[in-house]
Amino acid sequence: MKSLKIIGLLLLILGIGSCEENKKEAPAQKEYTTWSSYLGDPGRTHFSTLSQITKENVASLKVAWTYESEDWGQMQMNPIVVDSMFYGVTAALRVVALHAGTGEEIWQFGDSVKVWHSTSRGVSYWSKGEDKRILCTRGAYLYALDALSGKPLASFGENGRIDLRSGMDESAQNKFVISNTPGTVFKDLIVMPLRVSEGVGAAPGDIMAFNIITGKLEWSFHTIPRPGEFGYETWEDSTAYKSPLVGAANNWAGMAVDEDAEIIYVPTGSAAPDFYGGVRLGKNLFSNSLLALNANTGERLWHFQFTHHDIWDRDPPAPPNLLVVEREGKKIPAVAQVTKQGYVFVFNRLTGEPLFDIEEVPMPKSVLEGEETWPTQPIPARPKPFARQSQDLTDTDISPFAENKEELASKFKSANKSLYAPPNTEPVLLLPGYDGAAEWGGASVDPEEGILYVNSNEMAWMLGVIENNEEAHDGPLGESTYQKYCVTCHQPDRKGYAASGFPSLLDLQLRKNKNEVAEIITNGKGMMTGFPQLSKQEMEALLTFLFDEEIKHSVASENVPQDTVQERYKHAGYTKFLDSKGLPGISPPWGTMHAIDLNTGNFKWSIPFGNTPELGDKGIGTGTENYGGAVVTENGLLFIAATRDGYFRVFDKENGSLIWEYELPAPAFATPAMYEFNGKQYIAIACGGEKLGAKKGNKIIAFALNP
Repeated sequence: MKSLKIIGLLLLILGIGSCEENKKEAPAQKEYTTWSSYLGDPGRTHFSTLSQITKENVASLKVAWTYESEDWGQMQMNPIVVDSMFYGVTAALRVVALHAGTGEEIWQFGDSVKVWHSTSRGVSYWSKGEDKRILCTRGAYLYALDALSGKPLASFGENGRIDLRSGMDESAQNKFVISNTPGTVFKDLIVMPLRVSEGVGAAPGDIMAFNIITGKLEWSFHTIPRPGEFGYETWEDSTAYKSPLVGAANNWAGMAVDEDAEIIYVPTGSAAPDFYGGVRLGKNLFSNSLLALNANTGERLWHFQFTHHDIWDRDPPAPPNLLVVEREGKKIPAVAQVTKQGYVFVFNRLTGEPLFDIEEVPMPKSVLEGEETWPTQPIPARPKPFARQSQDLTDTDISPFAENKEELASKFKSANKSLYAPPNTEPVLLLPGYDGAAEWGGASVDPEEGILYVNSNEMAWMLGVIENNEEAHDGPLGESTYQKYCVTCHQPDRKGYAASGFPSLLDLQLRKNKNEVAEIITNGKGMMTGFPQLSKQEMEALLTFLFDEEIKHSVASENVPQDTVQERYKHAGYTKFLDSKGLPGISPPWGTMHAIDLNTGNFKWSIPFGNTPELGDKGIGTGTENYGGAVVTENGLLFIAATRDGYFRVFDKENGSLIWEYELPAPAFATPAMYEFNGKQYIAIACGGEKLGAKKGNKIIAFALNP
């Protein structure tokens, strides 16, 4: 009898061991029927198993409800839905709670007078018993709101809010730090994505987890390592972590979390300053990396760096996707990261082992004084890039629609088009461009089938640097402040470059008052970072200059602090490679959509995405710039807006064929949300327009069958 008990115990132990092993190899299949988290679920799959809307009836979709915000302009937010409550963020960062079935406003949180010029991609939700909270950001502050009333919870931080800089060193307390992307919730923690400056003196990009109940910092991970921390030796300057010049390596795009394995996956951006690395020589861990951290403690489990010593602004633009892939009949838990370069990197999410070979390929050396490029960069063997690469372009790739082909051909010929061509005083053609192939909308996945869907841009930009002439700062204080902080985007003549998204600042006094401009300078606008570090004297002088009131013979006061060390080179500005009509200078397609089988690394299909109205019938099928992600359903549908032409489209996920399209009141540069309420399936999206020169909108629209 005793021996039978021993045998039974052994079998039980073996059984448990087998279950644990299987759990590690492939998590149990999940349900994807709600949309209570950013991009659908903690794994950021953009996936739904709701099936009331089918290929056969999707053409019968109608507008079920519309919500009109009092704010007009770009809304990048992906809504979330919990029970009967629909939560979103307007163009001026007001958080609104709507009835999920009617769109009727239940509550609103946000200053009704002060206009915020940043963008938000949504909110986070947490609950424990009767305590239900919405976590949102405005400026440098993280707020905890009662989910049912919208009132700040006084027990969280100070009267319902904390300063995101509270977990950072004192040197960062007056620097630009905000969050555009919802935090990732794990147990009672929220791990916050941060946007910081991309220039000299940026705040550090620490990954920080705050207690959702109290607001206290629970753990932080230093992306610029300190003495004794892993990766510290990858910075040649041993004081980089406390340098007044170096910063960033931040996560701004968002994260994914495996709640079963208790691992959070954090893609990090480039170190600052962005385009000249002479002040931060070395490989620069943990910039441009995918970090797998223990979600409870922030301890590093594994990492992979996508770009070594980044001087191209090649930060991962979106959260990674968690899914399961199959190899030789075995299910493997995977994490996939899309990149600006158009690569997809795929790893075993428990071990960090690459699931396709990755080769370190030799790259060109920089010729700039003081700069040292890293000798190699990692290139995945599979899948192939989902966007064209600059080194593959030829003279035949000049746009057939351009009226100034000779001018474009001359610029094209003179530009360096090599893979990872280092920034230079001579032009470099950057394709995929600064914004990337993949954008912040990210990829969608069928998590159990191992298929990834990604929309991509094919907009070439010109990359260059100029010598940082110290004499440029010797003039009047306002002009020198403009030269230091503003000239890269708005040009020396203040005319900007509207085609690239940088408005003219001429005659600013006819459009805005000084208080409005000062607010934008301090807090930022859209994707423009703010400059809260400006002294009162610098701010007043800059406003005087922008409003054409500065006396030209005045000089900068010796009492105004100036950086003792400057970059030797600075970025020459963001300029798209466009034709004389403002359209892309390379041949179509200018926007694409792809389905990639991550079990094999093969493409299932690729199609042009969007049309170009300026070209009339010739523009059909050219593709267009696009910002925002897709929703994929188990029963074969892919829902996406995102395009500049302003349509909401549904594709057959099996072959990419267009099934349905609807012209929105304004383009939707956002990711939709799919949910069910009272037995009815809805798909909702924010239509704010404004980006890419599109008209402004103020609507959130929900579609359903037979509304």
